[in-house]
Amino acid sequence: MRILVTLLVLAVVGIGGWQLLPSQENKNKTITVGTTDAVTSLDPAGAYDAGSWALFSNVFQTLLTFEPGGVQPVPDAAKSCAFVGGGLRTYRCELRPGLQFPSGRAMTAEDVKYSFDRVKKINSDVGPASLLSTLGSVDASGGTVTFHLASADATFPLKVATGAGSIVDKDKYPATALRTGSEVDGTGPYTLTSYTDKKSAVLTPYDNYHGAISGTGRPVELRYYAGSGQLDSAWKAKQVDVATRTLPPGVLSGLSASDPNRRVTESDSAETRNLYLDTRTGSPLHDARVRRAMAWLVDREQLAATVYDGTVDPLYSLVPTGIIGHTTAFFDDYPKQSVAKAKQLLTEAGVSVPLHFTFGYGKRDSGAEEAAVLKKQLETGGLFKVDVKGYEWTDFQKQWATGKLDAYAVGWVADYPDPDTFGAALVGTHSTMNTGYSNKFVDNLILDSQQYPDRSRVDTDFRELQRDVASDVPLIPLWQRKEYVVSTEDVGGAQYLDDGTGVFRLWRLNWI
Repeated sequence: MRILVTLLVLAVVGIGGWQLLPSQENKNKTITVGTTDAVTSLDPAGAYDAGSWALFSNVFQTLLTFEPGGVQPVPDAAKSCAFVGGGLRTYRCELRPGLQFPSGRAMTAEDVKYSFDRVKKINSDVGPASLLSTLGSVDASGGTVTFHLASADATFPLKVATGAGSIVDKDKYPATALRTGSEVDGTGPYTLTSYTDKKSAVLTPYDNYHGAISGTGRPVELRYYAGSGQLDSAWKAKQVDVATRTLPPGVLSGLSASDPNRRVTESDSAETRNLYLDTRTGSPLHDARVRRAMAWLVDREQLAATVYDGTVDPLYSLVPTGIIGHTTAFFDDYPKQSVAKAKQLLTEAGVSVPLHFTFGYGKRDSGAEEAAVLKKQLETGGLFKVDVKGYEWTDFQKQWATGKLDAYAVGWVADYPDPDTFGAALVGTHSTMNTGYSNKFVDNLILDSQQYPDRSRVDTDFRELQRDVASDVPLIPLWQRKEYVVSTEDVGGAQYLDDGTGVFRLWRLNWI
């Protein structure tokens, strides 16, 4: 199985030249990177979002990581990891020697155990504890870490390689609460030398790094922007050397190979966006027939063409194109907008129309425009009345995590290159997206799929799972993104920032 990552370089100089001719003259010159992805927490136990994890993959180490374009994790803080004893329920790693925290203290197996234990103990509403749902307990002895799983999970090594597996200094992070302040203590290729919330993160190469990469990169400053328009303004004003995630759709759709003074990388992506629906008793969307009626009213093609100028692709599947198990389940069941079919379902459900419900979105990028189009689509025929409200990102996360919204549109960046990342986290019982959805058949398919080390064998399970999801409609798939990274002519390596593995490789950036 592979995520289909294809790179289209719109530049006069090829990618190879970017990497073969790094400038030694600018070795210590800072590269500035602009992004709209917000950091919600500097503590790995308290964040499960793209912006925070992008930073984590540079300042923390995980036992395993992914090479560019890779689908199987390789050792990073570990020198080796493997399942032992048969049954895919015991996973053991040996630490790489010489790992050292910025304080000068050596990393030990106890730090690894501590890091995993605290993610589960803290169990933050917006943290990654759900990703470790199959983890029962962790033992540490010398340089050996042993994970005992509650059920067989062939995907556990993939999860270890994510931000949820970030290893922290046990002397610096409280065991049962999130760390406050702006300091970070990890053993990644960079140290965080300064951080200003919602503005910038300054990263300096960490000289004592030992791991999967051969050397650390150039000094980097990440600059955070509230929206794509602000990022575009910063790019045009030459305030950033690299712009990623994401420029406005109108700008992205107009990129051309003939444009001077910039390089553009376009790649396929496993990032998706779904409309999540509250299925709990008491919610106006509790009845599956109501949710199916909504599915009959969504027009993805219009959304992709008008709001996103063709820079995203309409999505009819929980699992996106390029991942094992991808189907078109929602197209099969709801091929085109039909007010008549939606009305029939609402009549069968015995609800009065228009049915009122709340719809929340994050005030970033095209969120407001997308919400306006979806509101109009869902109100077609007078069957629904949608109360739309936008929230700042951190507040938005809390709104859905605490069950205060009936519907909410959220993007999902794959944690790792496997369909499992679209399973339990999105549609399993106690899912990260907190829709209240629980289907034993779906849960059993997820568990069954985790028993296959040969991931090509999970295709059938995920096809069945998606048929159930299309029938129950705890979410409505909207679109799948294409990734674009823009850099100045004298910066190379930008194509490694978003390659579908979930690792944001700032250390690959260089002056040329």
